Amino acid sequence: MKKTQLFTTIDAASKVVGKTWPLYSFVTSNPLSGYENMPFQKAIEKVENTLGANAMPSPEMFRKAWEGEEINRDILSKLLLAEGYKDSPEHSLSILEAQRVSQQKNENHQLDQIVTKWLGAFMDEGVSEWQMPNRQKGFYAAWRALAPYDSQIKSIKASEIPKTKTEALLQVLSSYSEEECGKIMEYHLAALPGWTGYIKLRVDEDSLWHKKNPITLEDYLAVRLWIAHKIGTKILPKKNENGNRSEYLKLAYIWLKAWEKSWQQDLTSTLRSKAILKGGIEKPDAQMVFCIDTRSEAIRRHVESQGKYETFGYAGFFGIAMDYENMEDGNTRKSCPPIVNSSYKVSEASKDNQQEVFSNFKKKIERRQFGNYFLRRLKNMLPSAFGYVETTGAAYGVSLLLKTLVPDYLYRFNQKNKTNHEHFCDTKLTKYTSEAAIEEKAGIVKAAFDLMGWEEFAPLVLFVGHGSHSSNNAFSSSLECGACAASPGRHNARMLASLANDKEVRGFLQNEFELSIPNDTVFIGAEHNTTTDEIVLFDADVPETHLERLKNLKNDLLSIQKKATQERLQDTSNSVAKAQRKANDWTETRPEWGLAKNATFIIAPRALTKSLNLRGRSFLHSYNWELDSSGAALEGIMQGPMVVTQWINNHYYFATVNNEAFGGGSKITHNITGKFGAVTGNGGDLKIGLPLQSLMETDDEAYHQPLRLSVCIQAPIKRIEKILEKNPSLKNLFENEWIYLMVMDPEDGNKIKNYEKGMVWGQHSASIAGRKKERLQQVEDSVLMPV
Repeated sequence: MKKTQLFTTIDAASKVVGKTWPLYSFVTSNPLSGYENMPFQKAIEKVENTLGANAMPSPEMFRKAWEGEEINRDILSKLLLAEGYKDSPEHSLSILEAQRVSQQKNENHQLDQIVTKWLGAFMDEGVSEWQMPNRQKGFYAAWRALAPYDSQIKSIKASEIPKTKTEALLQVLSSYSEEECGKIMEYHLAALPGWTGYIKLRVDEDSLWHKKNPITLEDYLAVRLWIAHKIGTKILPKKNENGNRSEYLKLAYIWLKAWEKSWQQDLTSTLRSKAILKGGIEKPDAQMVFCIDTRSEAIRRHVESQGKYETFGYAGFFGIAMDYENMEDGNTRKSCPPIVNSSYKVSEASKDNQQEVFSNFKKKIERRQFGNYFLRRLKNMLPSAFGYVETTGAAYGVSLLLKTLVPDYLYRFNQKNKTNHEHFCDTKLTKYTSEAAIEEKAGIVKAAFDLMGWEEFAPLVLFVGHGSHSSNNAFSSSLECGACAASPGRHNARMLASLANDKEVRGFLQNEFELSIPNDTVFIGAEHNTTTDEIVLFDADVPETHLERLKNLKNDLLSIQKKATQERLQDTSNSVAKAQRKANDWTETRPEWGLAKNATFIIAPRALTKSLNLRGRSFLHSYNWELDSSGAALEGIMQGPMVVTQWINNHYYFATVNNEAFGGGSKITHNITGKFGAVTGNGGDLKIGLPLQSLMETDDEAYHQPLRLSVCIQAPIKRIEKILEKNPSLKNLFENEWIYLMVMDPEDGNKIKNYEKGMVWGQHSASIAGRKKERLQQVEDSVLMPV
């Protein structure tokens, strides 16, 4: 291979692995994002050949769905017949069950063990007291300096190791053809997808750790391939021993599609038969904007049933492309979708009349940080480690006992005595390149109202971000807001409320856009705790004129929390305490289900879904097609939130169908490495996906149903066609069947039509039960879902 071709080949080969996100911001993303330019079915075949990993639901999953009547016989039979299968569905299922993937021995075990040892030492983010030397020179150079002392690589001399990574790669690959080199790189990058995915992330994000200790895929391959050559491991991969499984995958794909089409049919029937616009609330006492997250669906229903309240759905970063500087730990982290570049930095500043409280709080933080640093040094340093255990054992024992026996009481005590800086701090928005101008601040507010199709304002408007609470949970960030890059949404919610309350911003909106916000409308940031269903309001600046309304709202929120936890936990006796116990119990492997069972993204007015119990399976984004004549708002929703929900959906799908390859394994055997990742036992690959406990009800029974995302949009089809023609990457997601698209066209009697290849629109048939419901409803209402 020529030097000029080397890096191009590595870049192409790197598509076989996605990015691995660190535990402190564990973003759920499509692990096969590099394959989205090809049809889903072909991508699955390629993954099996390249990674040796099955990416289809198991026959056992299909069996359970079939026996649970989740797969419609008529739909499945038609799909089987269309592909030339004339036997019964039962017979085709028996064919799937008769085939089993043979387990292949990992012939690279020794190589993997050596390489992960070096990667762990080099990429450490603060766990080790003694850091690997020369890390600032880069991974290859640091490894080269120490490699002669590696007892696992015998008889190695410094003089025989090439001086640069390029020389090392060319030396190993010199006897292979260009095609073989491509296969070699794909194979060795895919051998440890967790580690290589994290290298990709560090490079692409140009993270602080990458700047301090640079490592690239070229570094990794140079080290790995040179070691492989030295210890005699086969460089060129052999063919998959499972042989040609294309027929199996073809049949399994038919079953998957039938399962998905059956789900869509039920959804269509539900929307057509029940979602009748009955008229809105005359003027709500309060309006609440929740994240589109599936966990918001249930809480929104309970909010609306409690009183004169109106709810909206909006991506939980609230349209602010920001990073957030946490004043408690000093870290600045992304708080907007990973696909969006951050334009702003949000930090905390003292309120004008709270400088003394703010100063005392900062001093308290500094004392706590020093205490934590001091204790960590005592625990990790060899001379003091044993004394540390002896002197602190009793205190740790008491704490552990309380967390074990009375975690709910301890949770309430801690929450009651917690100092919330939101009461004496304001969020401050600054640009990275320049000062944020008034027109930019107003633009953020206007965009939010435009995308949601907002028409009038209540006296109280809440922007409700969401966060989660769990104890002893390495994957806790995966339960935070996906739209905020696995950070809690409270900071974004507070920032948008602050902008919307700004008099200058309101004046600009009135003068430039004729967007009039009433003087008596007050915006409040809030947070929905998805583990306990508590909604906390950051209401320190609410004027006295609104305190009575605020009091009534808070009382209602307590009732809402009780009803929501009863539904979610299926427990009518003290459900709130049970939720608090799950949140604070250090032995709890599943504090909440997160976004498990997600299957649908609905982009439409709330009137379409308000009366429906969608069982927490739908992302809900507010949208009013009549107020979006240009289609700009819908285009923004499809470019941003829709793509993010596709990432989430695919992450759950792949981690469910093959948790060993695409998931996180069991939490019980996890160990944390380098502060950023989890491994099973004492080593191996970084876990790239969700653990089993987030997806499985029992060891053998899946809780999440691995279905690809079905997007349903209420808008004119011609508007959607223009958007797709303008955005080929979005169109490809539908063309290649990574997402399904259903459109409810208000200009054609609200008929639901489904997208088919070539941008053909097929009529979406309702189920027999659905059609019966429709006819009954049409007697009651002559007009179906007017907008």
